Amino acid sequence: MKINKIGLASDHAGYALKQFVKKYLQEKGIAFKDYGTDTEESCDYPDYAHALAKGIENGDVYPGIAICGSGEGISMTLNKHQGIRAALAWMPEIARLSRAHNDANVLVMPGRFIEEDTARCVMDEFLTTDFEGGRHQRRIDKIPCANDK
Repeated sequence: MKINKIGLASDHAGYALKQFVKKYLQEKGIAFKDYGTDTEESCDYPDYAHALAKGIENGDVYPGIAICGSGEGISMTLNKHQGIRAALAWMPEIARLSRAHNDANVLVMPGRFIEEDTARCVMDEFLTTDFEGGRHQRRIDKIPCANDK
């Protein structure tokens, strides 16, 4: 995967894991932009998911990592954007397949259900796996709704 600057987003439930993600990226020498939140105070994940999605769509960042409590809400919000393929992964193999077969451009992790050691392995797989193309590209081309093209 060609990494530009990684975009980050979380809500309050994903804030602690996002702090770990920042440390991981700094250790790897990978630049990032944090779209928020900046505290563990209760907030709404769509505010940060939309900001991250727009950052990817306009080329400011690529790829993204997003975190909320279960990973579901922020993933659903991100995937409302036509240019986003957000994949919820809680184990390395899912992260690898989301890149290899689905060309996922946002890794979503469940902040309340993943340990830091596992998150590190998930990020390693996501960030080092290339998209295979071929038959998988044909499937990705069919993702947008016909009336959205």
